[in-house]
Amino acid sequence: MRPAINPFGPLKPLDEALAELLAQARPLPGTDRIATMDADGRVLAQDCISALQVPPQDNSSMDGYALRCADVAAARLAQPTELPVELPVSQRIAAGSAGEPLQPGSAARIFTGAPVPAGADAVLIQEDCEALAGAGLGRVRIHAMPRPGQWIRSAGEDIRRASVVLAAGTRLSPAGLGLAASIGLHQLEVARRPRVALFSTGDELVMPGAVPPAQMRPGAIYNSNRFFLRAMLLRLGCTVSDLGIVPDRRDATMQALQDASAAHDLILSSGGVSVGEEDHIKPAVEALGRLDLWQIAMKPGKPFAYGQVGPAHFMGLPGNPVSSFLTFALLVRPFVLRLQGALAVAPRALPATAHFAWPRADKRREFLRVRHDPAGGLELFGNQSSGVLTSAAWGDGVVDNPAGQTIAPGDSVAFIAFSELLS
Repeated sequence: MRPAINPFGPLKPLDEALAELLAQARPLPGTDRIATMDADGRVLAQDCISALQVPPQDNSSMDGYALRCADVAAARLAQPTELPVELPVSQRIAAGSAGEPLQPGSAARIFTGAPVPAGADAVLIQEDCEALAGAGLGRVRIHAMPRPGQWIRSAGEDIRRASVVLAAGTRLSPAGLGLAASIGLHQLEVARRPRVALFSTGDELVMPGAVPPAQMRPGAIYNSNRFFLRAMLLRLGCTVSDLGIVPDRRDATMQALQDASAAHDLILSSGGVSVGEEDHIKPAVEALGRLDLWQIAMKPGKPFAYGQVGPAHFMGLPGNPVSSFLTFALLVRPFVLRLQGALAVAPRALPATAHFAWPRADKRREFLRVRHDPAGGLELFGNQSSGVLTSAAWGDGVVDNPAGQTIAPGDSVAFIAFSELLS
C-alpha cells in the first residue's frame, strides 16, 4: 500500500515560518491623523521631528539656591572657618518665571523647573542650606560646597532641535505620547487600523449564553477561542468584524470567505485547518485564492495555514485553545503589527531560573506555561496539554524551550511574558 501524502509537508521551524509571513506583510495603504491624546497603541506613519529643544533653557532639577561656585569659595577664604558661609538672597525664581542675571556675591532662591539665572553655575539643594531673616529677601547659610553644573538640567539635554524624537514605525506607548506632547504635537499621523474578519468553524461549537450547560448536546463545547482572539486583535489596534460560527459545509465556508474578503485586510479563522472530511477551509480557500498549509515545529500549535482570498490575507489557526492562543501570539501578532508598519514586532525573551524539571525533550520547540513563584523563579503548570486553557489564564508567560532540550531545576531558561505577547 502506498504511504499517505502529508499535505502539510515537513515540520517548518517557527522562525522560518515567521520570516515567510512577514515577507507577505506589506504595510497597508492609507493613514489616520488623530489626536495625540488618543494615539496609544497606534503605529507612527511619519517621523516626529522636534521644532524646539527640551528643556528650552538651563533649569533647576531641585528646590534650592542658584549661585556661583566661585562666590562660595571666596566667602570661605574670607572667614576663619571654611563652612558654613552666608550669601544674600537677591531674587526668587519660581517655575514658569524668568529671573534676572545673578548679582555677584549673591544667591537666588529657585524652585524645581525654574530657569537658572544667567551667571549661576550650580544649584545647592535646600537641605544643604538654611534660610535666614534679613533685609530684602534675607540671607542663606550654606552648609555644603557646590560643584559646577550641580542640579542643573542643561538646555536641550533631553531633546535637540530638529532631532527625530519618535521614528516612523514606532508603536506608541504612554511614554511616547508624553514625548510627542513635550515637543508640542497635538496630532499624529498613524497607520490606519487593519480590518480583520474573525470566524470559527465547527458544528460542535456553541456560544456562551445560547444554551445552558445542563442542556448542552453530547459532543458540544462552548466557543472560547473567538473571545480571546477578538480581544487580542483589539489590543493590536484592529477593527474586528465577528462573523460568528461558520457551519461545517463547503458552501457556507466559501460564502463566508468571499463576503469577508471584500472589505477586510485579514481573514482569521480558528479550527478547520486539518484535512479531514469535515474540514472545508483548505478546499474553500484554494477555490477562491491560494493556501499554504504548514506544520510548525512548535508545541503546542502545530497546524497553521496562510493564504489569500481575493485582496485579503487569510490565516487559519488550530482549534485547540492553547494552540490557537500561542500561534496567534507568535505568528499573527507580528504579522498584524507589520501590516501597520511597525518595526519592532518580536517579543522580548528574558533570562529566568527554572524551579521545575522538564525531563522529556521534544523534537519541536516548546512553549511551556509558567509563572513566577515567591522565590523569584518559574513554576510550571502541571498540565501542558494544548486543550487546557487554564494554563494560560494561570500563568504570566511561557518558557521558550528549544527542540531536544530538557530542563533541570536551577537551569537558566528564556522567559517571554504574556505582557509582551498580549500587547
